[in-house]
Amino acid sequence: MKLLFDQNISYRILIYLPEIFSDSQQVRTVGLENHDDIVIWQYARANNYAIVTFDADFYDISLIKGFPPKIIWLRTGNLVTAKIAELINLHSKNILDFMDNTEQSCMEIH
Repeated sequence: MKLLFDQNISYRILIYLPEIFSDSQQVRTVGLENHDDIVIWQYARANNYAIVTFDADFYDISLIKGFPPKIIWLRTGNLVTAKIAELINLHSKNILDFMDNTEQSCMEIH
């Protein structure tokens, strides 16, 4: 399962993820730090990533351009890296189910 974490989530998140998300990256680690959202969206689409973000921007793009990539929208407000990882771990089964669903483009985590 490949997740691409937006730049407002620290690249350090990668060390906290469970094995099922071991192919995940953060925009900094793939050379996309400070790039426009559409560039990040296009990269995620071309490389089979789901985007994990705090922002509505990627959801808005998906409304116009469709999916993939799928969007995992963290609707929690800003959290420290360890808490974000805890949320991802807690919702890992739901994330896997969401990724297998061919009809849903966005998953919100509260």
